[in-house]
Amino acid sequence: MTLIKVPQIWDIPDRQITPESVFMNRRKLLKGLMGAGITASLLPLTACGQQNQSTNMGSGYTTPEAIAQNPEFLKGDLEITPQSLSSKYNNFYEFGTTKSIQQAAQALPTENWKVEVGGLVKNPQTYDMDDLQNKFEIEERVYRFRCVEAWAMVVPWLGFPMRKLIEAVEPTSEAKFVRFTSWYDKQISTGPSGNLFSPLPWPYTEGLRIEEMANELAFFATGIYGQDLPKQHGAPIRQVIPWKYGFKGAKSIVKIEFLETQPATFWNTIDAKEYDFEANVNPDKPHPRWSQATERLISDGSAFSWPRQPTLHYNGYGEWVAHLYG
Repeated sequence: MTLIKVPQIWDIPDRQITPESVFMNRRKLLKGLMGAGITASLLPLTACGQQNQSTNMGSGYTTPEAIAQNPEFLKGDLEITPQSLSSKYNNFYEFGTTKSIQQAAQALPTENWKVEVGGLVKNPQTYDMDDLQNKFEIEERVYRFRCVEAWAMVVPWLGFPMRKLIEAVEPTSEAKFVRFTSWYDKQISTGPSGNLFSPLPWPYTEGLRIEEMANELAFFATGIYGQDLPKQHGAPIRQVIPWKYGFKGAKSIVKIEFLETQPATFWNTIDAKEYDFEANVNPDKPHPRWSQATERLISDGSAFSWPRQPTLHYNGYGEWVAHLYG
């Protein structure tokens, strides 16, 4: 099978960065070739998830095997944020407090990644990344992404619906909540610590009600812009919950637990008034330190010059999720 080299991000003009056709799965190709089958930045902190930054822009290879495009979640009239912008404006507090930490985040180890799934389930599992991408069909979805800091982007993800994992592990009737735990190693994660940031409730954890996780929109991303998920977006697997503020999506997930009671979560533990557990995008509910009525769409130039637009209830996904909060 012929491998097609995709130019790196720095070789592509901005107008051409967003993929418009087939997105490919490098991991399945490699496994097939190997004969194994198809394979505000100071406390009180502000968050938009802990997305990390990296110069690794993905595998750079495609294959004739197409990734399915979910027709319910194609871009429509949405303008996808260029990868050159979305990959360089992120938060990952384990490696620092600025938006430009791509070099520091290279310390994130992603080889031989395992995701443990347990708690109140009938079929506890430990998956590696090949397991996940072989068991759960990978598809492309384009979602709005809204940070609690009132900036936004539109991103094409590759991954699978969270409900598929629920079906695989079969939660018991006692399971009401789910906790997601991110990777953390205090010997490597040299970000906020010491007098200014101590104590912080590491590792990063987030939580959902089980019916939120079962909603069709809830998504595990393993790729972005047609490539394996790079470190700046929470490699190798992250949550994408498009109707909630970004901090609700744990990155670099290592454990998923089904629980009877609501779990403590990172930002809610730090400041429950600023970061409530539900954290649905709501233009009528201001953050204690700024309005949420509008948002700045990530663009070229200074953040002060980014176009401003109205914030949508549930980030525009009310038809899918409003019934959860009736």
